[in-house]
Amino acid sequence: MTKRQNRLVLILGALVVLGAATALILNAFQSSLVFFFTPTEVSQGQSPENRTFRVGGIVQMDSIRRGGDQGMAVNFVVTDGAAQVPVSYTGILPDLFQEGKGVVAQGRLNEQGHFVAEEVLAKHDENYMPPEAMHAMEQAERAKQGAQP
Repeated sequence: MTKRQNRLVLILGALVVLGAATALILNAFQSSLVFFFTPTEVSQGQSPENRTFRVGGIVQMDSIRRGGDQGMAVNFVVTDGAAQVPVSYTGILPDLFQEGKGVVAQGRLNEQGHFVAEEVLAKHDENYMPPEAMHAMEQAERAKQGAQP
């Protein structure tokens, strides 16, 4: 092989390695993305299937049901004022988790359209709500008011 051919092979090999590294990084980045959806978006089928995502809103009043799995299982409903999403979670809930307060749950929808959470996050102070959840709540309220005569 000549020097020119060696250089060409070296450059092509470097490009292949760089391309493979870029593909692996982008794949890792894509698989770690977790998108946020409102209960309205979930009920309209806009949430991904077979993929983890977050749903956020307010824990509906009188919707928390505990039981099973040695008291670690809990079912509740997340609402944005326009739609509701039933949520199941097994684990320790945050201390600030309660009805009528903001919540973000991360998990997947099962075949029955029931959200199975892997993680539940509660608001952390009196006035905090995730910006996405606040925006969704405002939109749902406006849509609700626009539908009423």
